[in-house]
Amino acid sequence: MGPSASGKSTVGLRLAQQLGVPFLEGDDLHSASNRAKMAAGHALDDDDRRRWLAAVSEWIRSTAAQGRGGVAACSALKRAYRDQFRRTGATVWFVYLKLDREVAARRIAHRRGHFMPAKLLDSQYAALEPLQPDEPGVVIDASASVAQVEAAALRAVCGTDP
Repeated sequence: MGPSASGKSTVGLRLAQQLGVPFLEGDDLHSASNRAKMAAGHALDDDDRRRWLAAVSEWIRSTAAQGRGGVAACSALKRAYRDQFRRTGATVWFVYLKLDREVAARRIAHRRGHFMPAKLLDSQYAALEPLQPDEPGVVIDASASVAQVEAAALRAVCGTDP
């Protein structure tokens, strides 16, 4: 979880590969209308996110029902979203990739081919409710290298290095 450009997709995919579990790129479940809205520079509201959150929740539920773990890269900016994921009946554990807004802005400026424009970054930070002490998970400084963030995530998830 975390804001855009925190490394959720990159680290999440690498973590899933290390663990040998399925990976979900949460952005792939956004509707065409949500993608178009964001590409046009308009932030999504909770109503826009409703079906997307349901789709991510269903992936979590389905993966857990198959008796295996999984890694989902998803912003999960608000606690209510994370609570929804936990209500799936699966054991959900969050890796919050914490990143300064300025670092995120620099990273977004160098991205190509992503529907999320830099001008929406402020709306993400405004909506962000950081992982709370009573929520299962870990906070990792995402300003480090991908390898360092991946190693920290792997240590947190299973107590080992890649």
